[in-house]
Amino acid sequence: MKTLRIAAWSCLALVALASIFAPWLAPHGYAWQDRESFSAPPSREHWLGTDDLGRDRFARVLYGTRVSLLLAPAASLLSTLLAVLIGGVAGYCGGFWERTAMAATDLCLSLPWLFLLITVRAVLPLDVSPFTSVVVTFGVLGLLGWTSAARVLCASAKMLRSSDFLRQARAAGISAPRIFWIHVVPHLRPILAAQFWISIPVFILSEANLGILGLGVPEPMPSWGSLLREMEGLVSFREEPWKFVPLALLVAVVTAFQLILSDKEQVAA
Repeated sequence: MKTLRIAAWSCLALVALASIFAPWLAPHGYAWQDRESFSAPPSREHWLGTDDLGRDRFARVLYGTRVSLLLAPAASLLSTLLAVLIGGVAGYCGGFWERTAMAATDLCLSLPWLFLLITVRAVLPLDVSPFTSVVVTFGVLGLLGWTSAARVLCASAKMLRSSDFLRQARAAGISAPRIFWIHVVPHLRPILAAQFWISIPVFILSEANLGILGLGVPEPMPSWGSLLREMEGLVSFREEPWKFVPLALLVAVVTAFQLILSDKEQVAA
């Protein structure tokens, strides 16, 4: 298991470093077009060939990786904070607050993500910048992804509510907010860490699914979803195998996150 953990961390580190150094590895950028090379196979100048518009696929893979690896953890952090603020506080307070928070959680769980994201994209102006659209997309994912974690945190905080050390803290005159942040949240930290790591691959796959449907990151900015969408007209693997690089990279990164998560669960146990 240690070997798999090291391999997972090494894979993530390699992919992250490649995306960080994308301006040096692919100096032309993701939007530059080679007017003399459309849908070209891999060459010395274009390592993964070019797309239908003459843009370098290698550059677009690197920059698309940067988008997912930077914004998916940010969305995961947002959803984790919302989960502890809603689920953790509800479980600690109990009563009316718990019933209200769980009702709100059930309502959010019943909302269809896809239609809500379509609505958000429809409300955005047509001339909005790609960066703004990316931030809005992952922001909405973060605002919608707290519900499952909130239920787990609510149950955990509810178990701590009647513990002896919390009773002693109340008897000592410590205020309820201070008890929650100083005594309750540290006991929820393993659950928070697990929910954070679980959400990252979920948001990466969610953006990829939206990109395949044309609802993710807009052009010309690349993402794994938009790159996978280019595989629609692919007939077989033998014809253009280099087009499968984004898919292989996506599978490798998501698998690495799952291996890291399983190792953390074993350590926590």
